[in-house]
Parts: sequence; structure tokens; C-alpha cells
Amino acid sequence: MAYLIDRRLQGKNKSAGNRERFLRRYKGQIKDAVARAIKGRSITDIEKGEKISIPVKDINEPSFGHAQGGVWEVVRPGNREYQKGDLVQRPKGGSGSGKGRAGNSEEITEDDFTFELTREEFMNYFFEDLELPNLVKTQLKSITEFRTQRAGYTISGTPTNIHVLRSMRGAIGRRIAVGGKSRKRLKEAEQEMAELSRTAFEDDHRILALRKEIHALRIKLNAIPFLDPIDLRYSNRIKVPKPSSQAVMFCVMDVSGSMDQQKKDAAKRFFILLYLFLERAYEKIELVFIRHHTQATEVSEDEFFNSRESGGTVVSSALHLLGKIVEERYASSDWNVYVAQASDGDNWDNDSTTCRELLLSRILPMVQYYAYVEITEGEPQNLWEEYTQIPPLCPHFAMQKIESPADIYPVFRELFKKQPK
Repeated sequence: MAYLIDRRLQGKNKSAGNRERFLRRYKGQIKDAVARAIKGRSITDIEKGEKISIPVKDINEPSFGHAQGGVWEVVRPGNREYQKGDLVQRPKGGSGSGKGRAGNSEEITEDDFTFELTREEFMNYFFEDLELPNLVKTQLKSITEFRTQRAGYTISGTPTNIHVLRSMRGAIGRRIAVGGKSRKRLKEAEQEMAELSRTAFEDDHRILALRKEIHALRIKLNAIPFLDPIDLRYSNRIKVPKPSSQAVMFCVMDVSGSMDQQKKDAAKRFFILLYLFLERAYEKIELVFIRHHTQATEVSEDEFFNSRESGGTVVSSALHLLGKIVEERYASSDWNVYVAQASDGDNWDNDSTTCRELLLSRILPMVQYYAYVEITEGEPQNLWEEYTQIPPLCPHFAMQKIESPADIYPVFRELFKKQPK
């Protein structure tokens, strides 16, 4: 005897399919609602879910109605001025002299449709239009990666992969096919029995024969199993090779004395946003964190965001360390290298020129994309002035300015927006 156990992933959440269709259908309205929600959030709260409201007019579905067609006439009560064939002038509008009933309208209205977006769904919409620019597969990894995909159904498998609907469909089809002939004969025998009962006696040999045949047919039909092992179907999944490219993202932050706590917080928020984006957007990507004042050091994620070390400003020290790490650990032929740098732009004058030359001659030829963010409320600093000479020579170098925490997300989207195909 076969036991059917429902171990589907959505066994207790059977409306998940309907929810996915709803999210796809009203994707535009949900994206607008997410954009409005982002404006009222801080970066630290960006990973939480959100309660989304969609106007009822946006989710109304069209419907067909029956109108009174043809030519027809009606008689309105209270008419003392018009006769058949008279033309009625169009009423004048727009005078603004209408008199309404404020606050006590009897018109029935509906509230906006409100539902909860999970953290996962909110983040998917939040980062949907972003990507690492110029991501190219420079070289496939030596170890081939595989991903599983659906490949129909199979007659053998583990109980966790059983497909309930397909199994039940097969069982119904088998019962109909196996018992079809007997069921047809049973119906005919019962009709013959009813006709003979009107004219023949109970002990008539024909009635006795039909009773015996009907009893045998019912036993035969009841013997057909409701679910047979041959009915079971299992979801079949196969592994297919998935090409992948290796990518590394360098996060470079200035922690010198000129970077006050407010600027450091803005830089941290920018990199937190970048970190969340990279973790969600790409499965295979490495992160390297570099902090610098007069000296640059490679640090862990915790030190990068929480260390209180400070000092002077020599930006070129970070670029030298960046170039050294790329050359030693991330050969340009095997890796896609991306760099995001945050600073207030304050630097030794001679060192800013060195930074520009170092970027043009050593760093930019090795990277796919370089994003520089300057955090300052005043005029651009000397590092910005030197960096403005780079974009005309290297299109994969981008720079943006952040003046307040409200600029962090717009700047982030501008730097990592999807490029037109």
C-alpha cells in the first residue's frame, strides 16, 4: 500500500504562487511604493520589510457589463418644458459654483490595498535596477559550477520530491482506464435489472444471473486501488553547467583627521549599502577592505566599519596597496576587479597629482570599474580637481559628490545603475 505524504516546500503556504503572480502583475506600483518608503528610511533600516499601499484604482480589473442596446425611448417624470425632438443645450461647467456635502458624502469608497513586503522581497525591489557595470566573463573558473533546474518528471525518486498533483492526476487516469469497461457494463446491467423487475419474478433465472454479474462487477471495481505505486511521479532536477566569472570589490575609505565623524558615518553608510548590494547581487564575489590615513592597511569588515584609528592624509598609500594586492592575488586575466573609494578630498597637494598618475598608469588598466565618492559640503578639494581629468581618458572611471546623508542613495544608484544594452 502506498502512503502519500505532502512534503512540498509550500505545503503550509499554498498562496505563495498567487502572491508571486500578484507581485509580477503590479510590479510598477510596488516599485513606486518602495521608492517612497526608501525616502523615509535611514540606511541602517534599509534591510527591513515594508508595508506597501496600492491605490484601489490601480488594482481594479476590467469587467464586461450588459448595456441596453438599440434605439429606445423613455418618459421622465416632471417634464414641463421639452417635447420629443427638442435639442437640449450642454450644461456649462467649470464655474466652481457647485455645492457639495462636505464630510458627510454617502458615496461608498474603498481604502487603499495594503500588504506586507517581506525583507527578501523589499531588498529585491530595492536593488533591482543596479548592477556592477561592465561585468564581463574574462575567464571561466577552472572548477565548473553547476546549477539545478527542473527537467519534467520521473517515476522514481525520494519522497521529498514527490509531485502530488501529477501523481493524483495519473491515479485518476489509471482508475478511469482500468475500470471503464466494467463500469459501462455495470450501468447496462443495472438498467436491464430495473426493466426485468417490472415484468419478471424475483426468482427468475435472468434476474439471478444479473444480480450475480452486478455483484462481481462491483467487487472488481472496488479492487482497483485508489493510488498505485506506478502512479507516483517525482520532480526531476538535473545539474547543468553554469559559467561564472570571478569578481573582487575593493572598498577604500579615508579615515584621516579631516574626515570628521559625520563624514565617516556617511562613508560607512555608503559602503554598507554597497556591501548589501554586492552580497545580494552576486554569489561569487570577494570583498577587500582598505583604510588609510598616512598609511594604508588591509583590514577586516569589522575593523573597516568600527575602528577609530585616525591620522594625516596620504591617499596614494591606499592606491599603492591596492595595486600590490591586485597584482599579487587578483591577476587581471582571471578576475573582474572593481574599486569604490570614499574620501573628503583633502590630501597633500603633491600627493593628489601622484594619485592621478598612479590611477592612469597602474590602477585603471587593471580594473573594470572605479567609483570615487567625495564627501564634502563645501567646494571640491584638490583630489577632486585632479580626478576630474581622468573620466575623459578612462570611461570606466566615475565620480560623484555627497553633501548630505540624503545624497547617499541617489549617488549610489547613479554609480551602479544598469547600463543600456
